[in-house]
Amino acid sequence: MTGRPTTPRGRRERPAKPALTREGIVAAAVAVLRAEGLDKVTMRRLAQELDTGPASLYVYVRNTAELHAAVLDELLGTVGTEPSDGDPREELERVLMAYTTMLMEHPSLARSALTARPSGPHYLNLIETLLGLLDACGVAPARAAWGVDLLLQFATATAAEHAGRDTSSPAEGGEEWDALAHALRTASDRTHPHIAAQAGSLLSGGPGQRMSWGLRALINGIERTALPD
Repeated sequence: MTGRPTTPRGRRERPAKPALTREGIVAAAVAVLRAEGLDKVTMRRLAQELDTGPASLYVYVRNTAELHAAVLDELLGTVGTEPSDGDPREELERVLMAYTTMLMEHPSLARSALTARPSGPHYLNLIETLLGLLDACGVAPARAAWGVDLLLQFATATAAEHAGRDTSSPAEGGEEWDALAHALRTASDRTHPHIAAQAGSLLSGGPGQRMSWGLRALINGIERTALPD
C-alpha cells in the first residue's frame, strides 16, 4: 500500500524570510570577513548568505566600497574609545594601539582601511575621542583636527604594513627580513656611510616599541607645528 504523495507546500506556507535591513547586511558581511577575509565580502556572496538577490542589497548599500566602510565602522565598535582619567597622552596611545591591533587581526580589512571612508557612529566616536584627548593635551583645536587624520593614517599604514606580510608562509617572511638585515649590516661605509653607521639602530626595536615611539613623535609634532596660513 502506497502512502499519499506529499503535496508541495505553497509559497505562502513557507517560513517567511527575515526582512532585509542595512544592519543585517553589515552583520552578515562581518561574519563572512571573520570566516574568510574581506575578499569574500561581495554583494553576490552576501545575497547567498541572506537568501536574496544581489539587486536587493543595493537598496541598502550603494556599492562594495560602502559595504567595506560599513564593516570597518562595525568593527570599530570593538575598540575601547572611552577615555579614562589617566594621562591624555597615554590614553591617545592606548586608543590608537587598540585601533591598530583590531586592524591587524583582519589583514584584508587593514589594507582596505587605507582608502575606506567610514562615516558610521563608531567612527565618529573614535574621532570625538581623539579630538578630546588632543584637547586635553593642550593641542589647539585646528591642529587637533588635522592631527587626527595624521595619527589615523600612521596607525592604519602600520597595520596594513604588517598585514601585508605573508603570514601563511612564515619562512618566506623571515627570509625577506634576513635579506634586508644582511644588506643593511654589510653596507659599505664608502658608498653608504650613514647606513653603515646606523645599521644597528635601523634594525633595533620591536613593532610595539616603534609604534609607540612613532605616536609620541607625531603627537609632539602636532602640538608644536602651526598650520599653514
